[in-house]
Amino acid sequence: MVKSAKQEACVDHIERVMHRGKSECSLETVVMAEATGKFEIGVDIGGTFTDVVCRDAKGAMRLVKIPTTRRNPSAGVKAAMDYMQREWRVLPDEIVRFVHGTTVATNAVIEAKGAKIGLLTTVGFKDVLEIGRQMRHKVYDLVLKPETPVFLAPGALRKEVGERLTATGDVLVALDESTVVRAVDELVAGGVESIAVSYLFSFLNPAHERRTREIIADRHPHIMVSLSSEVDPAFREYERTCVTAFDAYIKPVVGRYLERMEQDLAEDGVQTPLQIMQSRGGISSSTIARQRPVRLFLSGPAAGVIGGLEVGRAAGIEDLITVDIGGTSCDIALISRGQPLIRGEGEISGYSVRVPMVDVNAIGSGGGSIAWIDGAGSLRVGPESAGSEPGPACYGRGGERATVTDASVVLGYINPDYFAAGSLKLSPDLARQTIEKTIARPLGVSLEHAALGIHRVLNAQMAEAIRLVSIGRGIDPRGYTLLPLGGGGPLHATALARELGIRRIAVPPHPGVLSATGLLFAPIEHESSVAFPRPLAGLEWSEVERALADRDQACARLMRSEGVPVAATQIFYFADVCYVGQSYHLEIPLQTDAADPLETLYRDFLAAHDRVYGHSTEGAARIVNLRSIHRSTVGRPATAAPARPEGDNAPKGTRDILTAESGRFTPAKVYDRSTMAIGLEIRGPAIVEQPDTTTLIEPGWRATVVADGTLIITAD
Repeated sequence: MVKSAKQEACVDHIERVMHRGKSECSLETVVMAEATGKFEIGVDIGGTFTDVVCRDAKGAMRLVKIPTTRRNPSAGVKAAMDYMQREWRVLPDEIVRFVHGTTVATNAVIEAKGAKIGLLTTVGFKDVLEIGRQMRHKVYDLVLKPETPVFLAPGALRKEVGERLTATGDVLVALDESTVVRAVDELVAGGVESIAVSYLFSFLNPAHERRTREIIADRHPHIMVSLSSEVDPAFREYERTCVTAFDAYIKPVVGRYLERMEQDLAEDGVQTPLQIMQSRGGISSSTIARQRPVRLFLSGPAAGVIGGLEVGRAAGIEDLITVDIGGTSCDIALISRGQPLIRGEGEISGYSVRVPMVDVNAIGSGGGSIAWIDGAGSLRVGPESAGSEPGPACYGRGGERATVTDASVVLGYINPDYFAAGSLKLSPDLARQTIEKTIARPLGVSLEHAALGIHRVLNAQMAEAIRLVSIGRGIDPRGYTLLPLGGGGPLHATALARELGIRRIAVPPHPGVLSATGLLFAPIEHESSVAFPRPLAGLEWSEVERALADRDQACARLMRSEGVPVAATQIFYFADVCYVGQSYHLEIPLQTDAADPLETLYRDFLAAHDRVYGHSTEGAARIVNLRSIHRSTVGRPATAAPARPEGDNAPKGTRDILTAESGRFTPAKVYDRSTMAIGLEIRGPAIVEQPDTTTLIEPGWRATVVADGTLIITAD
């Protein structure tokens, strides 16, 4: 058979992968050899590694992990592009989709590296951002610190504007444009890059805010503007002002980052538009993302949940707990009945931000988490991480503090010669020396038990976080399947499942890069909401329809800008509902095709209230907000059938490991996942190695490779 030029190039690439030196600090695997010439790229930047997935039209996938350049994350994407061209022969003009998950918005807040912003408010309300809500979380601290994000706009950068609307949106005091001009000129003279505008009741009538933006654009066109009526058109002054200020704070940073990335891709010859993962689990063009950057919080973790959702669908599992363990953090989320849980408000760096996002609970626990001893002599792990620079002690890059990865080497879980497919050689001696010096000796225990203690503390922390997102919401985790992902997820899966009473684990074919894979499966999605304060009693359905029609037009404009045809769009409606007099609401799907949609909405609200809070009553209820969501899966790849490996399923060796269950080192069979054929069943203790992660199967567990390539682990 005569090979095509592309086939020859691919074969040549595989041979070079097999024979090249292992000095490069990156990891790669080729899942299928033949490429088709049209490629989809997913790039997820994490704290330790930048994960890249390349998929062609036939389902051929290539995976690579490149160390993250923490000082300049976009440089990691540039390095990934160079790598794909050099090693995979993927030409830029052959790329038809490029989807990116980013942490730049979150990091700008965590590291306090956002823009200098100003805030315009209605007269008498400039201190709303500082006052916040009455509730305080740390009332017994000797030194009380602000629990509101005052750093966004200190007092000197908050200005009042003459205007006032009533609670029904009518104009009580017309906009005094002279006060707008004076306030904006003072803020610009003070060096602000961006201005947040949050007027009272503007969510009912945005005219004053829109006119303010026009004035700013006329006088200072270089200044970016965020309007509360567009960022968060809902009642509650503090929450609306807070999220609008965050939007203005990160808008210049996100804008520069995405613009630089677009320029880099264009210079490389990539012709397809850059797409960005949003915190709700859908993707949008970078142009729209720059306009609404506050919706990029938890962009990366959301991609991992979408990847887990696809794995669950392929395996026929609807109820999942995803545990994404990377180098610096652990992200936990629930998928119930085949849908990820969405919350209307998240938390970034300790501050509540009212943005719809996949319900992900993040804690500072990962492979690079540093083990330390507190003042009371107790062993602690995290939240500080060694990251990729300098990394764990076993990396041999100058790290001097014990980490979870060092403990994994000492316990025998990780093969120091096969970490990251052998591209990074680990030093067991450095791992032992560091744990002995910083943990074992001070605690007066053996080296091995110190390492086991590090793992047990970390597992306990993660198990408690899982309880918070499951039991804390009235959900029994024992009825769910644990789905580990990230570079460290499968290593801790059986220990976590045992701790929580979970009896089934689903390990995806490529868990280490599942977040990057999830980017390619995410739908294009846009959401638009509007305040709709109406009691359900006496409400006409026609009023609701008119409000939803306006939201549909807003979403349709965004979808058209993405090039999505109307026929390929799915539309979903939701209403935020609460009892009259109640402070917080629940998001309830609107069944527009029901015989009586409002009566159905009320009954669904009662059922949801009983499920969430444990009780409900036939009391008066009201709508707070209405929401329209337009979604399209056009261009989203179908799940590819895995290549059936050829091999005898024989283990490639054995390695002594120490687990909490055994209490002593016992021999474990070591398998190469690429040679594990469909139907193979193995019993623990065992270790399954693959380029992007290591799966630990403890005693008392057995694993089976099912038809879609997923490794199902169940308790004996």
